[in-house]
Amino acid sequence: MTPLLFTALAVAGGLGAAARFVVDGVVRSRLKTGYPWATTIINVSGSLVLGFLAGATLAQLLPSDWSVILGTGFLGGFTTFSTASYETVQLIKARRYAASLASGLGMLAAAVAAAMLGLWLGLAV
Repeated sequence: MTPLLFTALAVAGGLGAAARFVVDGVVRSRLKTGYPWATTIINVSGSLVLGFLAGATLAQLLPSDWSVILGTGFLGGFTTFSTASYETVQLIKARRYAASLASGLGMLAAAVAAAMLGLWLGLAV
């Protein structure tokens, strides 16, 4: 990895984390529920875009360095498995079992489906 690629990766990760912070705030201000919609939206949309980047890279429409910068950097900073896990545990502790199941398994299933759709779209472009 070149120093330039490393720097671009680090900057993209910071921008992804900042984007997550903004999206989280916007979603939470609009959806006042006990379910972690912000994290769900962030992780599912990030999975969709990551799938698309992977497909575009496999189709040789996107250079692999850009895939690393955008996928590992930006989307790695944007998406958040740890927050999803924490919020699911909080739902369990609050005895909101249906919501915790939707948060844990539902988000996982939706994220994988979104990644598959993104991959298909990236290959189809």
